[in-house]
This record gives sequence, structure tokens and C-alpha cells, in this order.
Amino acid sequence: MNKVTYNGLTFRPYIKSDDIAQRVKEIANEIRNEFHDTVPLFVCVLNGAFPFASDLFRAVGIDAEIAFVKLKSYEGTSTTGKVKELLGLTDDIEGRTVIIIEDIVDTGITIEKLVSSLQAKKPKTLKVASLLFKPDALRGNVKPDYVGFEIPSKFIIGYGLDIDGMARNLPDIWVLDEE
Repeated sequence: MNKVTYNGLTFRPYIKSDDIAQRVKEIANEIRNEFHDTVPLFVCVLNGAFPFASDLFRAVGIDAEIAFVKLKSYEGTSTTGKVKELLGLTDDIEGRTVIIIEDIVDTGITIEKLVSSLQAKKPKTLKVASLLFKPDALRGNVKPDYVGFEIPSKFIIGYGLDIDGMARNLPDIWVLDEE
């Protein structure tokens, strides 16, 4: 498949599923090496991070727990600049090692709000793992501790990333074709 179309927009291949799987394994190894003597709590940011969280959680190879939060800051292809919490964390994280799993950090507004919210609950350690990071778009102060791929400020879909709820189940990541 050379191109896919959603909502009248055309996307071309960008990051292949094999490359994603390789980076997930590498990030899992980093986390395992750093936290092999703890039982970390992975906090998956729904809906987009679900595929990444699932693959990472299985690949980490140490005892761990997983919980979910749901935040929303996008409409269509752009951020609203506001973060809505649709599902919050109910686990007690005081004194725990917590690793937030995010699909993408671009402006950083969402992750900054989540980090601030979780820091208030006094975890021992709080880290961020993001499959994708757009350093050129970052407006916040929170950078991911573990990054799958640094990418330019382009709109992408697939492997959890969507356009109005669609395309999340594509195994590869696709970029908006601006030609």
C-alpha cells in the first residue's frame, strides 16, 4: 500500500511496523535495566498509546502493573490547546515507580498537565515513555525520558494515532502527504 486516505486527506508510509517493534524492544530493555528491582506502574494514556503500551508492557520482561487514563486535546488534525480529563487515575501511586506511556509528545501541553497531576500524588519516580516526540513543536517543559522516534512537526496516523477516531489500527505510521 503506497497511500491511504481518511477524511479527504492522503497519507504516505512513514515508519514501518518492523522499525516500531525494534524500538519498542529497545525501550523495554532500557526500562528493564533501570527498574529491574521494582514493580513499576505503567500509566497508559488512552486511546492513542494503547498499542504502544500493550507492546511495551509485554516486552519489558519484569513484574509490572498497568493502569489507564484518558485525556483529550485534539480535534481533527490540530490541538485545541486545552486538555480534558475523561478518565482519571484511581491507583495510589505514592512512593511508587510510575512510567507514563504516551503515543506522541508534540506541544507537550497534555503530558505537562498529566505529569503535574501525578507528581501531586507523590510517586517515588515518574518517567515518560513516548513512541514519538516532536521537539520542534514542544511548548511545554516536559520532555520524554524514553523516545521511540524524534519526528518533525507533521501530522501522522497509525499505530494508535488517529484522525477523528479512525486509522488507529494501522500497523505502520503514516504521514500526511502534502504534495
